[in-house]
Amino acid sequence: MAVFLGILAVAIASMPIYAVVGRTRDDAHEIADRGGFVLGSFVRSWFYWFIWPIERASLAIGLSPTAYNVTGVLCGCAAGACFATGRVALGGWLVLLGGAADVLDGRIARARGLANETGAFLDSTLDRFAEVGAFVGLAVMYMQSASQLAVVVTAMGGSLLVSYARARGESLGVVAKVGIMQRAERLLLVGFGGVFDPAVTSWQGWAPGTLLFWLLGAVAVGTVGTAAYRTVWIARRLD
Repeated sequence: MAVFLGILAVAIASMPIYAVVGRTRDDAHEIADRGGFVLGSFVRSWFYWFIWPIERASLAIGLSPTAYNVTGVLCGCAAGACFATGRVALGGWLVLLGGAADVLDGRIARARGLANETGAFLDSTLDRFAEVGAFVGLAVMYMQSASQLAVVVTAMGGSLLVSYARARGESLGVVAKVGIMQRAERLLLVGFGGVFDPAVTSWQGWAPGTLLFWLLGAVAVGTVGTAAYRTVWIARRLD
């Protein structure tokens, strides 16, 4: 755990450095229109800059995008196992690591000229496997309370609906990247919720899992709202 906290501290400390020396870097492997990100383009661009050494090392040793796809699924399922067995902080770190793997697979595919329809299909589909794996573990964690379990199930269902609405829209010729609760936002809320839950609940005298639960509630509301908004947005353009 100390290693993870050290990495987090280094990451935060690197932001001012990126603001000074990194923002002028031309990112040849970035997609021009990725849709909105609630924390803004600065944080997203900084993160790509921060993981650039891992990206370069992966290219040097010939790692394939599929390796990171599979890593993302394994991290999601392992996170679910940790949540189900009460290792909440480790589960949160694994969710965040799975998100980093999800970013790296696309960047490596574009860098190696391997981006194609097969890769795009595997990427989006395996992402859903990873999400379900994590949410199943969260459902086990909160299964003693019917209301809490309902929130977790709603968050999982909303997450899948957000992705389905976009995929179905694109199959009909409408690209929908609108909404505030896309995959990146969901990963951050669940991941950091798990990482900080033990410390915050201990400090405040709350029951373990309270902070993570409230953030899952935000995911539930945000995903269902985003899915509904995308549904209307796409239907109007099709009409």
